[in-house]
Amino acid sequence: MKKIKNPWIGCEGYNCFACSPDNPHGLHMEFYEDGDDIVSYWTPTSDFLSWIDTLHGGIQATLIDETCGWVVSRKYQTVGVTSKMELRYRKPVVVSAGRLELRARVVEERRNLITIEAELRNAAGEVCTTASSVFFLTPREKLDPIYHRDYVLEE
Repeated sequence: MKKIKNPWIGCEGYNCFACSPDNPHGLHMEFYEDGDDIVSYWTPTSDFLSWIDTLHGGIQATLIDETCGWVVSRKYQTVGVTSKMELRYRKPVVVSAGRLELRARVVEERRNLITIEAELRNAAGEVCTTASSVFFLTPREKLDPIYHRDYVLEE
């Protein structure tokens, strides 16, 4: 498994809630490539609760959506937008239990629509949340030059 270099670090205006390391209120997510999967590890804190010691479902959705977005960025070297995301909350995510693992992979390609499946696992490895997302991809040649970034693996 290799870490993916975040090409946006240092870019003016980059303050993504999910993946910017400089957003003081953000999630500070980092990503890795493991074969066909994009993986992120994230440790929740009590700042993101919905109920006592339970991670907010909206934060779970954000973690999954961002991981899926990085599948698009790394695997297709372009940007995409979520056009549909279906989540299934299978079991509560207990914040005090520790580090979570997120995994996402492409399961279908139709022209510029990509279907990605993802899962969020708790520290015990149990699947807590699953998702199926459809992303609309912008062809790389049609990107505004500001979006031309290479999502490469760190040395």
